[in-house]
Amino acid sequence: MARDPTLALQLIERATGSANSIALLLDKVSALRMLGEVSAAIEALDAALAIEPRNFVALLTKGALLEQVGHRKQAAAVYRAAIGVAPPETSLPAEARALLGKARTLVLAHSEDLAAHLKASVADLRGRYAGEDFDRFDESLEIYAGRARAHSQQPLLLNYPRLPAIPFYGNDDFPWLKRLEAATDAIAEEVRGILRRKLDVFVPYIDYPPGAPVDQWAELNHNPKWSTFFLWRDGVRQTEACALCPRTAAVLGELPLADQPGFSPTVVFSVLDARTRIPPHTGSSNIRLIGHLPLILPGPAGFRVGNVTRQWRLGEAWLFDDTIEHEAWNDADAPRVILIFDVWNPLLTPGERALVAAMMTAKNAFEAAP
Repeated sequence: MARDPTLALQLIERATGSANSIALLLDKVSALRMLGEVSAAIEALDAALAIEPRNFVALLTKGALLEQVGHRKQAAAVYRAAIGVAPPETSLPAEARALLGKARTLVLAHSEDLAAHLKASVADLRGRYAGEDFDRFDESLEIYAGRARAHSQQPLLLNYPRLPAIPFYGNDDFPWLKRLEAATDAIAEEVRGILRRKLDVFVPYIDYPPGAPVDQWAELNHNPKWSTFFLWRDGVRQTEACALCPRTAAVLGELPLADQPGFSPTVVFSVLDARTRIPPHTGSSNIRLIGHLPLILPGPAGFRVGNVTRQWRLGEAWLFDDTIEHEAWNDADAPRVILIFDVWNPLLTPGERALVAAMMTAKNAFEAAP
């Protein structure tokens, strides 16, 4: 074919059943491209995609040809489909990897252009509603333009139905948070004292046993770069730990922590070492929310839940749904320390809370029985 694409094309056309063969159709595309017949090559690719709509090679090639003839927006749509079905890059030849990278670049540029267009198109209308909070709309625009993805709840243990996927809940719905924030200095003083004394009370947060699939946790498994000091663990108050920080324990005792024997509350001091990142992950159940109170912030450190990214600020707590993908990072040159605790999701009624606690306890008992 490299020496005579015309002859190759003739042979392909004569081949019995060529119209239903992906391999022959892709060979036909190669011959047509060598002859400079781009439109005919795109038609052949459409025939191939009619047989296998998710054929990676056909999609990637069609995107390249559409881009070649100046149809960048159509190319972006086809490239996006190719990216969605792309095999692992390590399995691709160098030429395909390069084209896939080019596809990602064009798709990103298209999304950015579309997002800019959408923002400009609604700017005047948005101005009529000055003062409204448009965080949700802004996120929807980023998703619609392809610059962000929609994040759903992905509980590892229990998915309670009909609870909305809200990344961060408003602090105004939890007036007791102000009492916790007011105690920031006292709590931070106690955790600093524990760290100064170098007591052997902090343990690695990730602690998978040998043979367990560690997935994204390979680097942090059994690694003190992310370590914790438990004050409450799976619903049990750690008496010796609380004795080391009595003012912290007293403040926590006044809060409406989740009360679910065998599961919660869990309250920890969380230490993330300098220049360390916690990879994206999700939590166990949407029946609870997780609270953070920053205590020691030596430099830049951030946190993302879904599409919402925040920076910690001393004395400012927040509550979030940890069944939505989230990650954290400490870019400072010293450890970052926060207090982590859990409370019931406020959308569960008292009766639901009691039933859920009983149900989950019953499951543990069932699994433990011979």
